[in-house]
Amino acid sequence: MPIELSAIETRVLGALLEKERTTPEYYPLSLNGLVVACNQTTNRDPIVTYDDRTVEQALGGLREKKLAMLVHTAGARVPKYRHTLLNTYNLDAREVALLCVMMLRGPQTTGELRTRTERMCGALTLSEIEKCLEELTRGSEPLVRIIPTKPGQKEKRYVQLLSGEPDLEHWAQTPAAGAVAEKSRIDSLEAELNTLKSEFRELREDLAEFKKLFG
Repeated sequence: MPIELSAIETRVLGALLEKERTTPEYYPLSLNGLVVACNQTTNRDPIVTYDDRTVEQALGGLREKKLAMLVHTAGARVPKYRHTLLNTYNLDAREVALLCVMMLRGPQTTGELRTRTERMCGALTLSEIEKCLEELTRGSEPLVRIIPTKPGQKEKRYVQLLSGEPDLEHWAQTPAAGAVAEKSRIDSLEAELNTLKSEFRELREDLAEFKKLFG
């Protein structure tokens, strides 16, 4: 039976995947560190404000699904958590990074994935990303699906399926002409902004949040 995660479990697992690659010095994560990672305002859509209990419950669900585990590290005063995704799925670093971004930020174009995975697995070409996405859409239990393109949008978008099948009717709905134009304008501005953003700046912001927590 395919695994189906709740929205909270998806955010928690995505945060564990991300921090393993972007801030390995703080990984595995304590509960406090994981709450901060889930609630950070960079590289997240939507922004959430989970409390400790909410994240703990999600961790319980992930542990039952064999996707996370509790670990006790030498010298640590509190237990920590790590993901075990690769015990269930045979994925390479690029595929993990692609899934991670979709888990943390929702449906993505190949261009967005190229920009947003660089800090986790290095620079990938669009061809490499498309090949990885093709692999993730295959098999009896695919992990990624292409969602319909709305009027006014040019690029295909991809969504991860660990959270279950997406509402394809929602993505296929045709908005009013004015809404199409506005959405197209916003998409264009967002793409331009993402291109101009420095990956170093994003990483520095992430590190700053963790340094506040861990001193």
